Amino acid sequence: MALPLLRRDKRTVAASLKAECSRPDGRGVQLLSELLDNVLSPKRPAAEAEAIEWCKWLMAGGESFDDFCKTVRAYDDATLCGLVWTANFVAYRCRTCGISPCMSLCAECFNAGEHTGHDFNMFRSQAGGACDCGDSSVMRDSGFCKRHRSTSSSKIPSVPNELMMMSEHILPRVILRLVQHLRDGYSEPVSDPSTERDLQKTLQQMEPLISLLEDLTKMGGAMRSILTRVLGNHQIYKDLSTGDFCNGEKTFAKKNHDKYLAALKGSGLVSSEERSVTSVLDQMAGASNVTILGATTGAGQMDSSDEEEQDGSQGVGKRKRVKLCNSTKDPSIMDILKHKCFLEEILFWTVKYEFPQKMVTFLLNMLPDQDYKIAFTKTFVQHYAFIMKTLIKSHESDTMSNRIVHISVQLFSNEELARQVTEECQLLEIMVTVLLYMMESCLVKSELQDEENNFHVVVNCGEPLLKNNTYWPLVSDFINILSHQSVAKRFLEDQGLLQMWMNFVSFFQGMNLNKRELNEHVEFESQTYYAAFAAELEACAQPMWGLLTHCKVKEMEEYTRTVVRYCLDALQDWFDAINFVDEPAPNQVTFHLPLHRYYAMFLSKAVRCQQLDLDSLLPDQEMLMKMMVHPLQIQASLSEIHSNMWVRNGLQIKGQAMTYVQSHFCNSMIDPDIFLLQVCASKLDPDYFVSSVFERFKVVDLLTMASQHQNGALDPEHERSMLEGALTFLVLLLSLRIHLGMTDDEILRAEMVAQLCMSDRTHSTLLDLIPENPNPKSGIIPGSYYFENMLSAVADFKAPVFEPGGSMQQGMYTPKADVWDLEFDPIMVILRTVYRRDVQSAMDRYMGFLKQTGKFDGNPWPPYRERAFLNPSYKGLMRILHCKTLHIVLFTLLYKISMDHQNMSEHILCMVLNLIELGLDNLPEETIEEEEMFGEERCSDSWFHATNIGTNLHHVINHVRVKVPETAPEVTREPPASTSSDTTGAQSSNTAQVFSLVAERRRKFQEIINRNSSSTIHTADVRPKTSKWTAPNSTPQLTTTILEVRESMLSLLIKLHHKLSGKQNSYYPCWLEDSESTSRLDPMQQIHGDGTTAVERILIKTAARSRQNKFSIEEICRKVAPPTPPKKNISDKKALDKEERRQKARERQQKLLAEFASRQKSFMETAMDLESPDNDVAMDIGSSERQDSETVYDCVICGQSGPSTEERPTGLVVLLQASSVLGHRRRSTEPKKLPTSDEEQIYPEDTCGTAYDVRITDLQRHFKDSSCLQSISIGWEGGVYVQTCGHTLHIDCHKSYMESLRNDQVLQSFSVDKGEFTCPLCRQFANSVLPCYPEKNEEKSLWLPYNNKTMQFLIREVEEQQEQLGMFPVSISSVTNLSKEMESVMKDIRSTTQKKYIDYGKIPGSPDNDFLFMYSVARLNLELELVHRGGNLCLGGASATSKRSCLNQLLHVLAMHMRLFRIDSAYNPWARLTRLTQVIDSGICDDEKPDVPLLYRDVPSLLMILVLTMPQELHKEHFTCIVKVLYNLLYTQALATLSVKFNEDEREAWKNSGKLQITGSSEKSCEVLLSHVISELSKGKIYCANNTDQPSMITTTIWSPQTLEYSIQQFCLPFFRTASLLQHHLFNDDLPSCQQTEEEFGMLASFLGLLPPSLHSNDEINSCSCLEWPVAALDIVSQWCSEVTSVELHSEQVLNLLVQDPQWSLPCLLQLPENYNTIFQYYHRKACTHCSKVPKDPALCLVCGTFVCLKGQCCKQQSYCECVLHSQNCGAGTGIFLLINASVIIVIRGHRFCVWGSAYLDTHGEEDRDLRRGKPLYLCSERYKVLEQQWVTHTFDHINKRWGPHYNGL
Repeated sequence: MALPLLRRDKRTVAASLKAECSRPDGRGVQLLSELLDNVLSPKRPAAEAEAIEWCKWLMAGGESFDDFCKTVRAYDDATLCGLVWTANFVAYRCRTCGISPCMSLCAECFNAGEHTGHDFNMFRSQAGGACDCGDSSVMRDSGFCKRHRSTSSSKIPSVPNELMMMSEHILPRVILRLVQHLRDGYSEPVSDPSTERDLQKTLQQMEPLISLLEDLTKMGGAMRSILTRVLGNHQIYKDLSTGDFCNGEKTFAKKNHDKYLAALKGSGLVSSEERSVTSVLDQMAGASNVTILGATTGAGQMDSSDEEEQDGSQGVGKRKRVKLCNSTKDPSIMDILKHKCFLEEILFWTVKYEFPQKMVTFLLNMLPDQDYKIAFTKTFVQHYAFIMKTLIKSHESDTMSNRIVHISVQLFSNEELARQVTEECQLLEIMVTVLLYMMESCLVKSELQDEENNFHVVVNCGEPLLKNNTYWPLVSDFINILSHQSVAKRFLEDQGLLQMWMNFVSFFQGMNLNKRELNEHVEFESQTYYAAFAAELEACAQPMWGLLTHCKVKEMEEYTRTVVRYCLDALQDWFDAINFVDEPAPNQVTFHLPLHRYYAMFLSKAVRCQQLDLDSLLPDQEMLMKMMVHPLQIQASLSEIHSNMWVRNGLQIKGQAMTYVQSHFCNSMIDPDIFLLQVCASKLDPDYFVSSVFERFKVVDLLTMASQHQNGALDPEHERSMLEGALTFLVLLLSLRIHLGMTDDEILRAEMVAQLCMSDRTHSTLLDLIPENPNPKSGIIPGSYYFENMLSAVADFKAPVFEPGGSMQQGMYTPKADVWDLEFDPIMVILRTVYRRDVQSAMDRYMGFLKQTGKFDGNPWPPYRERAFLNPSYKGLMRILHCKTLHIVLFTLLYKISMDHQNMSEHILCMVLNLIELGLDNLPEETIEEEEMFGEERCSDSWFHATNIGTNLHHVINHVRVKVPETAPEVTREPPASTSSDTTGAQSSNTAQVFSLVAERRRKFQEIINRNSSSTIHTADVRPKTSKWTAPNSTPQLTTTILEVRESMLSLLIKLHHKLSGKQNSYYPCWLEDSESTSRLDPMQQIHGDGTTAVERILIKTAARSRQNKFSIEEICRKVAPPTPPKKNISDKKALDKEERRQKARERQQKLLAEFASRQKSFMETAMDLESPDNDVAMDIGSSERQDSETVYDCVICGQSGPSTEERPTGLVVLLQASSVLGHRRRSTEPKKLPTSDEEQIYPEDTCGTAYDVRITDLQRHFKDSSCLQSISIGWEGGVYVQTCGHTLHIDCHKSYMESLRNDQVLQSFSVDKGEFTCPLCRQFANSVLPCYPEKNEEKSLWLPYNNKTMQFLIREVEEQQEQLGMFPVSISSVTNLSKEMESVMKDIRSTTQKKYIDYGKIPGSPDNDFLFMYSVARLNLELELVHRGGNLCLGGASATSKRSCLNQLLHVLAMHMRLFRIDSAYNPWARLTRLTQVIDSGICDDEKPDVPLLYRDVPSLLMILVLTMPQELHKEHFTCIVKVLYNLLYTQALATLSVKFNEDEREAWKNSGKLQITGSSEKSCEVLLSHVISELSKGKIYCANNTDQPSMITTTIWSPQTLEYSIQQFCLPFFRTASLLQHHLFNDDLPSCQQTEEEFGMLASFLGLLPPSLHSNDEINSCSCLEWPVAALDIVSQWCSEVTSVELHSEQVLNLLVQDPQWSLPCLLQLPENYNTIFQYYHRKACTHCSKVPKDPALCLVCGTFVCLKGQCCKQQSYCECVLHSQNCGAGTGIFLLINASVIIVIRGHRFCVWGSAYLDTHGEEDRDLRRGKPLYLCSERYKVLEQQWVTHTFDHINKRWGPHYNGL
């Protein structure tokens, strides 16, 4: 039955079946089913076009599919946009409108919504996404676009049944066919790549079918609900999927279903064999949660599946793999999947095929249907474990990760949905289990602490899973769902989950262990450290921040307590597992302690936000002691790394130290560590803590009063920096308040100030450097508005400055003055610096501020800042400042510094003073009374009797017993002779003992252990270890000696004041000078200053805090004992005066540099003076007071000076480059706009280059070729521009210089083979040397400035000189070095440009071509100089361009070559210009074309020809004569051009008015000449064409004599300017200047000598008064006109050739729109005109507006990519392109290119390269001007430094 239907017309079959199906008897359904059996038969290809067509017609039920789509769309009730996009799509994110951080909008919805003034950005999607417009769970309604503002569905009618009836019958079969095809095409991937290709093939075959389904999803809500029903219906699936429904296909269906079942087998998380092993081990494991199963060696008893075995065999390093089993895993998560509907099976295959893009898009396109969304989310969760298992094994894990996140982010961003699947589908359990399962595959045994007895396991960061971030999608989803309060609560309530999570976190505890290399440099530097940092940040820290966001309120306090309890348990387990007692293993460090950090952060939140009692959350003292060890170890290791003690571990260890404090990591790493140490310090015994710090930093042996010591732990060169590290750490610990009471505002402010003090920052850098507080990867920076407010409070904006030669600056923020004054905090800067040099940079800037404001002139010390409020919970921290151990250390260091012991530094003193001052600012309350009780004599303890620093400051210490090597100076010293017996008695009783920090620390530790009644085993463990710290038996034996000290800390401070100020008795208490009480003195006024200021401030504070100290200070000052260091008192040798020495060295260096600079400057100036070719000395041709010496040149290579000779010529360093800048000039002064819509276009017809091309073609069509090639200039496009830096060198020196460059192995940015080099003196880029022409003095003396020869006489002289060929000073016949070099430079000039820009003649390579090219080079260089001067010569003077001009030398070279092509006298224009000739018609054969009439010729070109073919040197009178003769022709051309512009009546009127005025002076009458020209030209039919168009050419100009005069002057001005510049260069005449542009004509006429002597240049000048005719004016004009009329041409062509308009506006780049988005939106999706594809990297030429593909292979021609090709065609090798997707401009120059920068900046004056930030960008017109300037002046090569070869690949 189905077969006849198949043969019939689809439309009629569909219509009849629809009618049949609507009957109740079910026959139609039967028929349809049979037809579909055939159409969708498994034997036919799955997606053949015929089958798809049938499906479309049948669904439409008789109407066309397009009509059916329209009809169904009318019933669309969806209010969501839901547009799905893939990677690289440009979308928008508005933080103001977003509720979820992942919210995104398509461009259409964004532009249609109201987001003005919002915090939004454009971004390029990484993984793909979907538009959230209309979804109120993700964004606020106010941000919806007009289309998706919830329209009530009541307006939309309900869907009629019969419309969708056919779809309901057909869709199940279509989906079944899809599933069958997927089952059939799947084969398990093995290592063989061919199976992967088979999978790709299966997917390709299926594409049309999925496209059909995709089209259906786009029909709107009505069709989506049908699809949802089909996909989710259990019954339909049951009936169809097993294959029972069909009869004939039983065998296929059975096989097909078996394939599916086989594929299902591997879908459990753990395979069946693995499961059996696991269960046995679980029984063995018993109660313990995590057990080790031993390492899997060769046999894969654990890993039954092949892939894992292969993994195992690759064992990373030599560490054995470890397998874990975890009894808490839920069996349901591990089991094989069971599918109940099509949706589930389709997702299963999507996973199996590794998420093909088409399938993903189809599944996502359905999401606007709410029922589908819920069903799909549950299905996704059901498959979650399977998805992740597939991901781990995938070869394309990156692509797959992106696709997974593309889906999951749409599902889990909705809180309601996330909560639902968490409750119903155990989402959290699944995620945590899968994470554990994932990490289990890469566990290794930890080697931390006790390697033998360590039972802890950690992840191996070298595994691909961690190295390639494969876990990223899973962690990203986990963070996403934890951002929902309800889900996070659920997580925190579930103790089993928390337990599993802590197990997971403990896998990262102690990973990537570093062991210090002590002997040899490590062979292989492992780069796994970044994987470790990324893993801790993403897998541990970010979920932690997610949870912390919900623990802000009091109600959540129970959860916080639970987490803290679990952290402590996990830490205890960890200490047990690594077998930790009390000492960390030496020379090991791990930066990864996530358990410590979890504990610290939850502790901080509990105290800060929930006001919990700190003590109730802390463990016992022993645990605290253990917890402090590893974070402290990290701090000490940081110091070791910066002291270069880990240098043998390679660079990667420095990388770790830097990453640990870097802005993205610091608040998850160093901040929690420091906070934890602060907590420990506040609760542990302060003496124990301080001694631990010094022991960890290995500086215990250094803290002795003796001048020499032995250190078993450190090399002497490391001692100082380690001691600095230890003291700085203590200051940091006591000063930081980030977690101890600062508010968020204060933290942000402090962070911002610290970053700005290091250096000025751009807005984006600052955003990046400020640690983001909550969840960093969320994409939302909390309160960016708030950030802006804070920024404006602390910083000033410095707008970008532009110098044409300078680098491209960006908008910067710099600290306000009062920030430097009151808030600059060096401690915060030290905490946040990644590079140590940043601290110095901050100090330098601070010094600059103090000098600038006059607050302090010297070298300042870091300012001391009073600290912010300390939360009372942590007040114990300040006890550190009041413990004897610290005071002993401070006293010892003060003593050592005052006695100039080695290894002390200014930084150490600064930190010591800082600690003393902190102590004084935080005195305990009971200070005063305690002090009164104690008398000086009641001294029981040998060091200090109190713990209060206020008291201990004045306590005098008389003697100290020290252990020193026998060689030390202290040993030999005899006791003083006067020592009486009682002193010795006192000595024995009152000598301070040798203070051993280590022993002290052991004692304290023991006390605590005993107090905690710990087992005796610990005690036994502790004792023997002290032997480690006894000094090794090195050669000098240690001996004990008694040192006489008799100092207190106060006396040492006063001595240090004397020492620092360099004066004896420099300190005198200020309160004694001023009888006012001390309380009046405010020590904080003295913040800024150096060491003396700091000491004074401390002494004032001490005096103010206690009377006893005040008396002590006064007493010490009265004694005024001079300090007695053991060495001679030579001030500049002292360690502390190192700074002073540095300062002096700096000053010396500055002086030397300044001297060198001034020398160089004077050298440069003299070099310039000699080398600038047009300088007064060098080239002052024709000046009467010329000296008789030749010009002397300096060679910048050999340094010799001398003239340029024919045998040893000197040359100018020049850069030759092809230029098309002039060719891009246009007539209109308005710049062309860049088209940003299809309506706008740019036409190149109106450019100068095109106009000249058309003209030469027209001339060649009608006139003799050789004559045409002398009637016009070329080079407007592809001409050669020559520029110099002004330096000269001997040409033979240059050759040897080039040879040395060739042999130089260093990679250069230029190509030596192409003759490129940099000037040896100024390093400017160059590629040739232009020989300097030797001047002949004897000829010069004959030249007189002006004489009274008549014009006729001069004309004859010029003609004679043209006749003589041999007058060239360098005779061509004799080949000299100079002539060789001139030839070679000419070759260089020719090869600079492409052949197409040289060959214009009909005979290739004819001499006429060369002739044309040479004089055009001269013309182009003159014209370009004119452009550089602004297009006119009103300013006159020499200007910067001519200072470095090489035109004079260039003209010599060109002239020498042009004299070789002597013009045949028959063609010589001079005769036709100056005398009447008889036209002999008979002489010209009929077929030969005539010469070009003079009126068609280009006058400036004639000037070049005549000047360059004259013998050099040229006499000025001859030059003036040539200009006069040419002016006559030019004037006639002007009249002819104007006559064409008149209408018939005007022409007639002028013709008649002129005839009336013929008198004697008619030769200089404009009217007469005009009338004559009109009547002469009327003889031809020239004006006929003009008359026919008359109605359309109605001119608005009314031609009065004034307008006529103005037009003639404008016509002649370009010639005047060129001639004046030429005269200026040839004869070195200074150009005159004028105020108004109207005066320019007269000024130049006078300069050129055209004005008769009777007229002055300031009179009103008429253009005709400059005329001077060699013969009767009317006759020669008639002759010129007859040349035009005698040639038979069409009158229109005559007009085109006759009308010349020499005026062009200055060249400029296209005008760009204000907002970059305008360009981006139009061009980033625009198709390329050549290949009609949308380019991956579109680019725009900013010169002509052409749209090109950057790097596009599609538009490549002969291995040249399109941008390179275009740069050759449009700019003769120079191209300026705007890259649309990057907003940057690249410049191509020949074979090199560079990234120039961007002309578009954001509101903060910053570029956004690659549009990474996506903020709105606006045109910076100053930058664009700079770009244009560099283009016009051809200075790209000199200004831009970073050039690289492009290999024609752009």
